[in-house]
Amino acid sequence: MSHPGVQGYGHGLAPRRIRVCVVGDDLVAGVGDPRSLGWTGRVGTRTSRSEAQVTLFALGVPAETTAELLARWGAETQRRFAGAAPEDCRLVIGLGHEDLRQGLSLPRSRLNLANLLDECSARGLPVFVVGPPPAPEDWRNARVGELSAAFADVCLRRGVPYVDCFTPLVTHEDWLTDLAAGDGVHPGQAGYGLMAWLVLHGGWHPWLGLSDPA
Repeated sequence: MSHPGVQGYGHGLAPRRIRVCVVGDDLVAGVGDPRSLGWTGRVGTRTSRSEAQVTLFALGVPAETTAELLARWGAETQRRFAGAAPEDCRLVIGLGHEDLRQGLSLPRSRLNLANLLDECSARGLPVFVVGPPPAPEDWRNARVGELSAAFADVCLRRGVPYVDCFTPLVTHEDWLTDLAAGDGVHPGQAGYGLMAWLVLHGGWHPWLGLSDPA
């Protein structure tokens, strides 16, 4: 008889236990979502568990810049990864607009992300980056688009998966309606659902080393 703890994972073999830390600002925490799921929770609920146990730790900090993220990510993840097999640890970086709000230059934002990715590479930690979504104002979106393109380039140069949330959503009616219905900064259920869809279809399961669910 197979042990209840390993049913569905093969013939008596212990399952992989993947730990995924998601760091970023209030979008990672799902601020504005009445269901308190955000995109992180929605991705978690649709992540396949047929081949491994997968746990997501959403570690969002409101109004956090990439400089602040760079300073804290190591300490935040160290305790969550403690005791796990190194090959089963993963980091997701959720990026927002705070660099723009606080006046960080584009080169500084690029450098902060590059340094973070390089630190992860040195530790052998796989990374998945989710880019900033659009704002409701056209004038702001010109800068958000530049920021997203810069982040995408940093990831491309390092072979790190990058989900562009800006381009598919900048004119998306459901996204814009959802922003307008809230505080104009954070999406609600529909907006976070759109972000989750982009993540799940942006190479999420292959990055985890899992088969895409049917």
